[in-house]
This record gives sequence, structure tokens and C-alpha cells, in this order.
Amino acid sequence: MSAYNVVRNPTLATTSIYSAPRRQYQQIVQDYNPSLKALWTYMNPTGVPCFNSDMLEELHHSVHQLEKHKGMHFHENQWQPVDYCVIGSRHPKVFNLGGDLALFVELIRTRNREGLMQYGKLCIEGLYTRICGYNSSVITITMLQGDAFGGGLEFALSSNIIVAEKGSRLGFPEILFNLFPGMGAYTLLYRKVGMKITEELITSGNTYTAEDLAKMGVVDILVPQGEAEKYVFELMQKQKKHVNSSKSVYECRRHTDPIRYEEFEKIINTWVDAALRLNDQNLHIMRRLIHSQRHQQEQKLAAARNREAESQILVAA
Repeated sequence: MSAYNVVRNPTLATTSIYSAPRRQYQQIVQDYNPSLKALWTYMNPTGVPCFNSDMLEELHHSVHQLEKHKGMHFHENQWQPVDYCVIGSRHPKVFNLGGDLALFVELIRTRNREGLMQYGKLCIEGLYTRICGYNSSVITITMLQGDAFGGGLEFALSSNIIVAEKGSRLGFPEILFNLFPGMGAYTLLYRKVGMKITEELITSGNTYTAEDLAKMGVVDILVPQGEAEKYVFELMQKQKKHVNSSKSVYECRRHTDPIRYEEFEKIINTWVDAALRLNDQNLHIMRRLIHSQRHQQEQKLAAARNREAESQILVAA
């Protein structure tokens, strides 16, 4: 079977009947533009902007809906074609901070291999489907309007085009707690920038700017802060007349340098094995990062509340 037609979730049928998730989306927001045939998906996780299990489930459902219905999106009670699928974030200055470290610590502490594997497979199933253009030659775009670390950067790499705002911070911090990014980083970076840069990015633990990664060839298009959404919109408008040829070029790329799902599976197994070898000192570092993430999130929420209170005072005055 071709790598481009693999569907790894056997519960997904191939009928044309809309299949609703087990609950309404609460941590992702989708917006369909019928003029551009573009589906915008924004991550809006509760709490720390990472891949918590509920948001991961919602993303998994949305990704496989688009694949299952052959690149069609259910909008205003009818199926609409999707030429572009854009992923972004509703969190100011943050795309995604990566995996759910609190969950990882608990699963590792309790030696829950099955839980780690389940989380990893949810990640790679959605990632792989996106890499394959949803098996419908959908053009995928990542819109980085802020920081992306670990799994957040891996998800960003799954798109045909990465548009990043200047000043966004990017990197793989996993080596700080003796782990590595196991949900696609090596596979995707190796094909894009080669082994040397791939291993430098993964093993250094450094934080890079979008400008740095543009020079390395990881980021495709660099735009000023606050202009990513405008640029992506203009890009789709510009390509509108030759979207068929653009789709074909990306399809050629997939055939020329194919990625097999089995590659992701083997790396996930390596990642789970490595995670279960972490010691108490490694877990302590993870807990410190969790505390730092939560503290930063609390500060941002407090600042947002202050701005809202100030605006209400101005309105009342």
C-alpha cells in the first residue's frame, strides 16, 4: 500500500456522513473561507499552551475528518472543498510549547508504557495525515506568530509552507531533561535541511529565533511581527489561479522523498523506551519546566485581566 493512502485509525469509516466528535471542540477553533477554499485551524488550549490530551484528541478528530472526507469540510450544512489548511494559535505570542510535560512525568513515574505510547501515536497519526496532504493534495501552511518548542515545532514542521513572524522563539529543549523530540523532528528536519543541522538543532537544546531558522532553511517565509495572518491570506489569494500546479508540486515532493508511517512508529518506540529510562533528576528538571510554564501562563492571564479592567474603566469614564 502506498504511504500516501495509509489510515491508521481503523474506527474511521469512509462514508460521506459527518461524524461529530464526542464533544464540541473546546480547544481548537476552525474557520472556513469559501472564497479561498481555505480551512483555518487555531489551537486554543486550556491552561499552559501545550498539547494536552483533550486538545490533542480534538486535533486528531479534525485532521482525520478532512482525510476521511477526501479534502472536504462540513460548512453551513454542506461539504465544501479545501485547497489550503492553515494551522495557527489563538495564544498571543505562543504557537505551542510542545508535549504535556505534567502528563509525561506522571506516566513515567508510574511506568505507564501504554499511556506514553497512546499519546505518541495520537501525535504521529495526526502529523502523518497532515504530511500526506490529507490524502487529497491539500496544501498545508503553518502560521507561526509566536514561540514553538518541542512537539509544537514538530507540528509546525509537518506543513508544506512555514510562515514565521520575526522574533518568534523556536527550539527543542528535550535534551535538558535527557530526552529527545520523538514525534517527527528528526524525520522532517533531515529531509529539509540534512543530518548535520538536524542533529545540531535536536542536541543543542538552544533556543533560536525565526530569523535563525530561516537562515538554516527550516522556516520558509519570514514576515514582520503581527503580519503572518495577512501574509498567508495574500499568499493564498496570489496562488488562487494556479493552485492546481502548486498542489502537484507538493505531491511530487512527497513522491520524490516519501515518508513512511512505519518510520514514525519506530521512532515513537525509541522515544517511549528513552522516556522510561529517565531518572529522578531528569523528572525534577521536567517539573521545574512545568512550574515555569504555569507561572508564565498565570502572568499572561493576570496581564490580560488588567488590560480588560483598564479598558472598562476608560469606557466608564
